[in-house]
Amino acid sequence: MNRRSFIRSFAMPFAAMAFLTALAVPAAAEKITLKELSRYLNTLTTAEADFTQINSDGSIATGRIFIQRPGRVRFEYAPPDNNLVIAGGGQVAIFDAKSNQPPEQYPLSRTPLSIILDQNVDLARAKMVTGHSQDGNTTRVRAQDPEHPEYGSIEMVFTAAPTELRQWVIRDDSGAETTVILGEMKKGAKLKASLFNISMATRQRQ
Repeated sequence: MNRRSFIRSFAMPFAAMAFLTALAVPAAAEKITLKELSRYLNTLTTAEADFTQINSDGSIATGRIFIQRPGRVRFEYAPPDNNLVIAGGGQVAIFDAKSNQPPEQYPLSRTPLSIILDQNVDLARAKMVTGHSQDGNTTRVRAQDPEHPEYGSIEMVFTAAPTELRQWVIRDDSGAETTVILGEMKKGAKLKASLFNISMATRQRQ
């Protein structure tokens, strides 16, 4: 796994669409406002869930995600991948299970995922949201860093009553897309700081 793969890893192929269609959600959900979506993300302090990742080449990976806002996330990929991605301390580290090299690192701010992990999410910020629509039972919001649109965009998919993040789609600067579909989220639990410690993970995987 390299940096481009990670930036992609967060396309809405038919498999993902079928998954969302099957979700048990209200039949006539209305489009969720940007104010409500911002409120929801800002109250999402910690969360963990299983995830399914559909890559731009159609391959599929699974694993467990841990989120601690602001600024921290951990993707543990299940076998046979056994890869690991950690964001913490303003950096993203990509651990490739097939490599003996140190993890590749770069600033979290250069990835669209930083929009979700920001200290104060404000989707009403000028030029941040480039798409806001209702799609059946879901609300879709496409956002980007208004100062650096070249970093790519993230399209988040929510259901209503109550508001819940169900998946995101990241498009990188080349136009490639990858989807992460979230399972049922366990929210509010205390997560160990070591989960997001890049230096510790580096030592453990040597």
